[in-house]
Amino acid sequence: MPNIIEELKQGLQLLKLEWSEDLAQYKRKFLNTSLAEKKKEGITWHPVTLKKSRIGMGERLIVEIERVDSRYASAFSSGKSVSFFSTQDGYQGAEDRVSGVVNQVSRDSMVVTLQSDELPEWMQGSRLGVDLLFDENSYREMEAAMKKVIAGENPRLAELRDIALGEKTPKFDPQVPIELPSLNFSQNEACQKIASAKDIAVVHGPPGTGKTTTLIAAIRQAVDKGLSVLVTAPSNAAVDLLVEKLVDFGIATLRLGHPARVEEKILSQTLDAKIANHESFRDLKKLRKETEVYLKVARQYKRNFGPEERAQRKQVYQEVSRIREAATHLEDYIRSDIFQKTQVFASTLVGASNSNLKGMLFDIVFVDEAAQGLEAATWIPVLKAKKLVLAGDHCQLPPTIKSLEAAKAGLSVTLLEKIVERQPSVSQMLQVQYRMPEDVMGFSNQWFYHGKLQAAENTRSHAFAPDEPVLEWIDTAGSGFSDQQEPESLSTFNPEEARFACSHLNETIVRVGVGRFKQENWTIGLVAPYSAQVRMLRNLIFETFEFPNLKAFADMITIDTVDGFQGQERDLMLISLTRSNEKGEIGFLSDTRRMNVALTRAKRKLILIGDSSTLAQNPFFDALLAYFEEKEGYKSIYEFL
Repeated sequence: MPNIIEELKQGLQLLKLEWSEDLAQYKRKFLNTSLAEKKKEGITWHPVTLKKSRIGMGERLIVEIERVDSRYASAFSSGKSVSFFSTQDGYQGAEDRVSGVVNQVSRDSMVVTLQSDELPEWMQGSRLGVDLLFDENSYREMEAAMKKVIAGENPRLAELRDIALGEKTPKFDPQVPIELPSLNFSQNEACQKIASAKDIAVVHGPPGTGKTTTLIAAIRQAVDKGLSVLVTAPSNAAVDLLVEKLVDFGIATLRLGHPARVEEKILSQTLDAKIANHESFRDLKKLRKETEVYLKVARQYKRNFGPEERAQRKQVYQEVSRIREAATHLEDYIRSDIFQKTQVFASTLVGASNSNLKGMLFDIVFVDEAAQGLEAATWIPVLKAKKLVLAGDHCQLPPTIKSLEAAKAGLSVTLLEKIVERQPSVSQMLQVQYRMPEDVMGFSNQWFYHGKLQAAENTRSHAFAPDEPVLEWIDTAGSGFSDQQEPESLSTFNPEEARFACSHLNETIVRVGVGRFKQENWTIGLVAPYSAQVRMLRNLIFETFEFPNLKAFADMITIDTVDGFQGQERDLMLISLTRSNEKGEIGFLSDTRRMNVALTRAKRKLILIGDSSTLAQNPFFDALLAYFEEKEGYKSIYEFL
């Protein structure tokens, strides 16, 4: 027994190491940095205009702002902590600071809940700005969860901990086979595994296998049995996707926390929106208005007044207290009524610590995208679980970790990975993928999935034309292309390869047919593993006039890093592998899980552009190159020069 407790204690130490590294990076980025540099980084909006303010739930003040200068990217997202400042008397006077939490953010506008009862006068000025703050709260919640797991706070938590980490044997009920007509055989087997598991079940969902579809089917079955359900995921976007699909099936879902997207379908599922739409909300609004009227009266009393005025003011404040108490009771009733009618609660992993869920236990807790959540974060919803279901793919991207030391020491190993390795009986892999033709799927299937994946019948038609190959590796060896480092970011780029990638993409579109691309609404993904190469590609297509045809396709082309494409698909995927040097250095291209994501996004055609003499020194790329040769997808750049 001491071994898993020691493992958890070490995990807690690694979390603290990550916390301090994240904070150090934040300080380097934010402190002693000019306002102009912060704007460029996307971590400060300035100037911003205050569009409107209103009182929300729990007497919270909510403001909507708009930024004037939208040239820069934005690092703000829902749930993040922010701080407003004024530059009226110089930049960021300490006295002019109000903190808040982002509710929603779009490109140029943001809705923020302030940690203040009143709107300061300076916030209505013309020199208002907002900074992104360091997210201390997530680390605190993860630390608290780890401590509870180590202590085995209650018998069920201790049992789930011991099963998850391999100390105890998981139990299953004998189960009647599940055969939902909308699911394939392995999806039905996964639903059966979930239904029969008494403790833990894992749905291993490789790319394109319908993991979300399977999860939604399992959640619906749990709801039909009258079980209480909590659905979680590491990111707001992943939670919102599940909420959207559950709502489509008519399941009463409550989205806790700050939804990332400003879509009506999601917004209407939040607690604030459900309270605003409740039949008793009008009475609550009336009580709030009365409070404001009485407070206004109380503030009219001057400083020097006699005993009579003092008594009158005391009476007014007593009335304010009475109305506030009535409002609190009504608010509690409304919240309780909403909770009674909710079938599924939904939040991020950290959001599962939401005060509204305090003391609640769920019959079944689902964690989607579990391969992207830190172990410490995944334990947060487990604290509320009688039974746990994890879904994800540990052969794709791991969580993002700032501390190299912590990652190497094991922080990058997720709870999902540990369970799959130590308790293989709880895991069911989805085996039919609906995205890629067999040849595109083939290499990942061999390397990562032990040949168990099958291409669904529909993928036979996934090609641009019968004579258009679905695989292409254009080998830049001997071309003289070479990678270099961007001085400010230390990220790698390869200008000649970027130009060739754009040129080849253009030729491919012309060959397949510009009209067909537009008519069929085919999508294009242009990927590079390095952010500097992504910037180079974006600049060539969107900022210069070198490739006017590609610029005309701007709304159909997505240019991003591999990480930005996790969970997505495009009809045509072109990957600029970037690395080309005499030393054979390939940096984090050696992270095969990242490459698995890149190789499995294409629906109709996958093009790789890379230098075999640099890349094939690595066993993974050597095998990948051999696979392309076997499938007759290999070409030399000399065929194009």
